[in-house]
Amino acid sequence: MSPRTETTLRIVAPVVVGLLVLGAWQFLVSVVGVSDYLLPSPASIIEEFVAYWPSIVEATILTGTNALIGLVAGSILGILLAALAARWRAIDHMSAPVVASLAVVPIVALAPVLNSMFGADSQFGRQAIAALASFVPVFLNTLRGFRQTAPVHRDLMKAYAATSGQVLRTLTLPTARPFILTGIRIASSLAVISALVAEYFGGPRGGLGALISTSAASSAYARAWAYVVASIFLGLLFYLVTLGLERLLQPHAGRGGAR
Repeated sequence: MSPRTETTLRIVAPVVVGLLVLGAWQFLVSVVGVSDYLLPSPASIIEEFVAYWPSIVEATILTGTNALIGLVAGSILGILLAALAARWRAIDHMSAPVVASLAVVPIVALAPVLNSMFGADSQFGRQAIAALASFVPVFLNTLRGFRQTAPVHRDLMKAYAATSGQVLRTLTLPTARPFILTGIRIASSLAVISALVAEYFGGPRGGLGALISTSAASSAYARAWAYVVASIFLGLLFYLVTLGLERLLQPHAGRGGAR
């Protein structure tokens, strides 16, 4: 199979599968008679999506901003703490239980607490939750990347009397870069999901999560699904942007990146 044919198939195959799913979905609603309460039809969802387009755009921008701030903050903290943990074993031992605790903190329990702490008009609670969700995968992947440096390479840098900054710039960071980018790519989806879930539990209204909850509570199920579709597009946007960043900074790396 030629590279061009393979690329075409990679684009066409998901589109075909998506059309088949939508066709089966519409068949279940229109012919089989599945209730809108259980599954609104794609046509009604598209109709609501168009009708509430301004509200969807505004809510997507709000949720996306919270997720982006959380992703950037969590990534920076994760990289910095991983660098310290890789440099000093004592920090590694102290940070391990903290990171393990953050990895299992339930968003549904933390979101109401943070929203109450910072007030009903503050977006900080949601941004903090997105940052916590982003921090864990970035920290773990970055720490693993920092530990990939071969001892012989470190010994060679010491033999050349390289400073710690030079070792970090020329050896450690280039080695860890694929792992850092993979951690950020994983965290991008988690940041969007966390920001959405946090909007279910108080705080300012207007985000996608809050509008999904409000629409479902008022039995506007097609409208709720329209906001869900917007959430899916937002998550895909974050993932594709971080994937593009990874391809840009690692042009010669394998397609799968670091695992």
